[in-house]
Amino acid sequence: MLSRTGERAVTGHTQVATALPAELVNKLQGYYLPWIREALTTADDDLIWKRPNDGVNSIGNLLLHLEGNIRQWMIHGLGGEEDRRNRDAEFAANAGADKWTLFNALEATVDEACEVILQARSDEDWLRPVIIQSFNTTPLNACIHVVEHFSYHTGQIVTMVRSATGADLHFYTL
Repeated sequence: MLSRTGERAVTGHTQVATALPAELVNKLQGYYLPWIREALTTADDDLIWKRPNDGVNSIGNLLLHLEGNIRQWMIHGLGGEEDRRNRDAEFAANAGADKWTLFNALEATVDEACEVILQARSDEDWLRPVIIQSFNTTPLNACIHVVEHFSYHTGQIVTMVRSATGADLHFYTL
């Protein structure tokens, strides 16, 4: 809405501030989690903790890392819960839980984070300053960061499974 002086009003909820959370949640729950689930169905448990080389994380590391990142940025940073992330441990692990235990933990964390994302926020709330992982940011930027970060590592997981198994994994988005 424009004022008489032609300036855009920035109070309350705009259509974007209302639609954005649903779009972010759809990317996480409707695209990336199903892609990871589909990739994991073709991967055996030995592949989950296999590092292609010393400089590359395993699928297990990436699943732990995604859970830690989304928990820290969304559940702690925006939701106010305690920050209990141990980022170094996410990358140091060489073995551990099986693929479905890791996936189920990630899915539960994504579901919890989506509840935080879907909280009603005004335009001002989306743009208020917050500090997460020592970064000066906003809830808007934090949500974008989480979704793009999740997308990046989803692609890595799918590519690693496809390369190791020869699985015909093709995902299409609009």
